[in-house]
Amino acid sequence: MRLSEQDALKLVARAFERAGVPKTGAAAAAEILTIAQMMGLNTHGLSRVATYRDRMKVGGITASAVAKITATAPSIRTVDGANALGPAVAHQSLYAAIEVAETQGAAVVLCRNANHLGALAPYLFLASRAGMASIITSNTAPMIAAEGGQRQAIGNNPLGIGMPNPGGAPVLLDMSMSVVSRSRVRAMAAAGETIPETWATDINGRPTTDPAKALEGLMQAIGGAKGSRLALCLDLLAGGLSGAAMLSAIPNSVRSPEKPQNLGQMFVLIDTRKIMDPEELSHQMRTASESLSNSGQSDPNQPIRFPGARAMAAFDIAREKGLEITPALFNQLTSLAAD
Repeated sequence: MRLSEQDALKLVARAFERAGVPKTGAAAAAEILTIAQMMGLNTHGLSRVATYRDRMKVGGITASAVAKITATAPSIRTVDGANALGPAVAHQSLYAAIEVAETQGAAVVLCRNANHLGALAPYLFLASRAGMASIITSNTAPMIAAEGGQRQAIGNNPLGIGMPNPGGAPVLLDMSMSVVSRSRVRAMAAAGETIPETWATDINGRPTTDPAKALEGLMQAIGGAKGSRLALCLDLLAGGLSGAAMLSAIPNSVRSPEKPQNLGQMFVLIDTRKIMDPEELSHQMRTASESLSNSGQSDPNQPIRFPGARAMAAFDIAREKGLEITPALFNQLTSLAAD
């Protein structure tokens, strides 16, 4: 079934408000999750409403909490998320960064006491819409081994890079440090499907095609040691600089949903309009796109395109025709909104 963008925003916001989230935070979180759903990022879209609500019930997320922002330097802000709803805190942090960058040219916002913020692509999109180039990251509970290690030590810390494109769709790179996200493995486990043995190992470090065993074991880092090193450094930036929890100090929200995670997040924004006119940036982006297109396709069924092109195409369709969701998810959201 399809649900209009406005109906989705109202339904999700109502579901969060019923759980005790302040109206502004509920609307902010609804925007992030709705954009993710519109982009086709279903594992990080509207299905997350119930997950977040479940954690609120047991105290892992403080529904009524509101983040506090402190100016520590002209272009730097620190945010105490107060263990509030993750997408609401991240949304507030992003717009604090946009406000600072519009006056200072660039901004760094570091957040502690945060929760799972969802996919990074919606934040990159909102930043690009404001004319901002962006780098965003967050730390997570451990699920990757350190180089030479045997046990979970490093989070599957996502990295997002966004670039506005005045002449077309923005560039949105949203990638985790594992071959695939853990949520995808969890979805395949629920569906009773097998996974490729290159995705994860079991608890003994052996490659596995069983998603249930993979969830107890290790996710495989992209590029082997390079991926785990990059994940480590992202944790040092997001968690270390913000004063949040890091590495093995972060509890697993699935196994211990009642425990606050104290995640760290970092938002780095650059106001591109302070550097060049939109027309010049559009020319630069068009030149880059043409250069890629002229490099030749190895597979005629796989067009060469900027990161995020598929997500933005799905977003445009959803904006015109509505979001695709299952009747079961719609019924779940309707029930949560009525609680």
